[in-house]
Amino acid sequence: MRIIEYGKQHNDVIMLLHGGGLSWWNYRAEAELLSNQYHVVLPILDGHGDSENDFISIEENAKRIISYIDKAYGGSVLLIGGLSLGAQVLVEMLGERRDICKYAIIESASVIPTKLTNALLGPSIASSYSLIQKKWFAKMQFRYLRIREDLFEDYYRDTSKISKKNMIAFLKASTEYELKPEIQNCHAKVRIIVGEKEESKMKRSAEKLHASLSKSQVEIKDNLYHGEYSINHPEIYVKELLEGIE
Repeated sequence: MRIIEYGKQHNDVIMLLHGGGLSWWNYRAEAELLSNQYHVVLPILDGHGDSENDFISIEENAKRIISYIDKAYGGSVLLIGGLSLGAQVLVEMLGERRDICKYAIIESASVIPTKLTNALLGPSIASSYSLIQKKWFAKMQFRYLRIREDLFEDYYRDTSKISKKNMIAFLKASTEYELKPEIQNCHAKVRIIVGEKEESKMKRSAEKLHASLSKSQVEIKDNLYHGEYSINHPEIYVKELLEGIE
């Protein structure tokens, strides 16, 4: 597993898990803002960019990160945040290991399977995959995702490295992911984030997570679409993260 790190080794650890199709730079601005006070760890999820492993499943990725935390940090860290696919990996980790962290930020995590979307993904990616290498198509996708402009070169570089096999694998895993009952054992204090302008399934997922996590709160961010909170507003993300740590 490839890890990007910021800050001093002896400080409390904050781990941030990027969204699907993105990479560690999803949280680069947050890491820079936090690095004077914390040790910030940005793993590259399986099947993405410069990852050392193909994507197998959300569950396998969660186990791999838990194993890393066991070896590097004695089994737990201060806080783990995640966006979209990274948030689904985080949800799985919280269910697998109830004390993996003291605080968690789950942003835009779908925990309600979408069968139709899942069934259409394979043929859709297979037919459009050749376009991913083309810059004009990448720019079109980039604008659709509403990612801030200064991240385009990072986005284009790393999406171009994702194999068709891995892209289909993690997108299908994301659309079929379902919340497991073990999440109720989680001990962490959890903030569940969803954008006001996200699709209704994401808001229903947030409520389902909230109902299963005893120490959680749901925050609906005004006028924001999927992923905009952490990607486009890092200063607010860090400010609110710090306010949530006791």
